[in-house]
Amino acid sequence: MKKRVLVTGGAGFIGSALIRYLVKRGEIKILNLDKLTYAGNLESLQEVADSGDYRFVHADICDAPSVKEALNDFQPHAIMHLAAESHVDRSIDGPSAFIQTNVVGTAVLLECATEYWRGLPESEDQSSTLSRARKSDFRFLHISTDEVYGSLGAEGLFREETHYDPRSPYSASKAASDHLLMAWHHTYGLPVLMTNCSNNYGPFHFPEKLIPLVILNALEGKPLPVYGRGDHVRDWLFVDDHAKALTLVLEKGAPGEKYNVGGNNERTNLQVVETICDTLDQLCPDYLQRLNLKSFRELITFVADRPGHDQRYAIDASKVRSKLGWSPEENFDTGIVKTVQWYLDNGWWWQPIRAKKYSGQRLGTK
Repeated sequence: MKKRVLVTGGAGFIGSALIRYLVKRGEIKILNLDKLTYAGNLESLQEVADSGDYRFVHADICDAPSVKEALNDFQPHAIMHLAAESHVDRSIDGPSAFIQTNVVGTAVLLECATEYWRGLPESEDQSSTLSRARKSDFRFLHISTDEVYGSLGAEGLFREETHYDPRSPYSASKAASDHLLMAWHHTYGLPVLMTNCSNNYGPFHFPEKLIPLVILNALEGKPLPVYGRGDHVRDWLFVDDHAKALTLVLEKGAPGEKYNVGGNNERTNLQVVETICDTLDQLCPDYLQRLNLKSFRELITFVADRPGHDQRYAIDASKVRSKLGWSPEENFDTGIVKTVQWYLDNGWWWQPIRAKKYSGQRLGTK
C-alpha cells in the first residue's frame, strides 16, 4: 500500500511544486493542509486535484485540534512542513504574522506530531487495513531557508555548520522554527529532518517576489524595480529541482540531520532583472512594439533599498549531493527561459492575482 505524507502549506509556491511532483510519481498519497492565506492558491494544484492520491484540508497549523484531527484521520508516514509566511518585505511591514505562523505554528505542529508519533505501533500493524506507519519509520521534514545564516561577504558559502545570524523578521522567525525543530529532536526524540534552501523560482510563483514581479511588470510596461544598486547576490534554485531534493531527503536523509539545498547559480539582482529582460526581448518582440520599446531593459528603475538588506547568500550543497545523490537539472539560464515562457502561457493563473490580490505595489518600506 502507498505511503502517506501530510504536506503543510501545499497551496504555496514550493509546496504546490512538491505535491505536483509527488502525485505524478504515483507512489505516495498526499494530504495538503493549508490555511489559504493571500499566497495560497489551489489553482496551482489544478492538474492533480482530481487524483485519488491527493486530498486537501483547509486548516491552520496554529489550530491544534484541526492538526490533530488531520493526523489521526490521515495517519501519515511523514510530515513535510512548508507552511510559512515567507516574504521579507511583508515581514518588515507586519512581523507579527510571521511570528504567529512560523514560530507558534511550528511549535503547535511539533507538539501534535510528537503526540501522534508516540502513538504509532513499534511494528507494522498487520491487522489494520490502513497500513499504519511504524514508529521507527516516521519522519518530520522541516523546510527552511538560507536566510537564517545572515549575510555573506564577497567570498564563502553557507554550510550546514554555519552559525545563525538572521537579519529580518522573516529570517528570525524561520531561525526560531529551526531551533524548535532540533529541540524537539533532542528533547523528545522526534525523528526530524531539516533543509535550508536558496532562492527558489519557477512556475506558480506569487508575483510579489522578484522574478515573477519583473516578468509581469515588463509585460504591462511598468517600471522594473531594482533595490539600491542591484548588487545584492542570491543563489537561485529552480523549484522543481528543489521538490526532487526534498523527496530524496525525506526518503534517504538521516534523522537529526540538516541538508543545504542550492542551485549553484549566483547572480546579482540586477543580473537577474537584465536576464529576464533579454529573455523577454527574444520571446515576445510584439510586446516591445506595443510598448514602443527597443528592449525591456529600458524599464529598469533603481529604487531605495530595503531596510537591512542582506548583501549575499550562497549555498554549499555538497552534502545533499554526496550523501543523497541529488543534483539540479536546471541552471539559471535554462530555468529562467522555462519560467518566463510559463508566465507568457498561463495568464489564467496570474491575471486574477494581479487584479484581486497583488498588483505590484512596493512593500517593506517601514
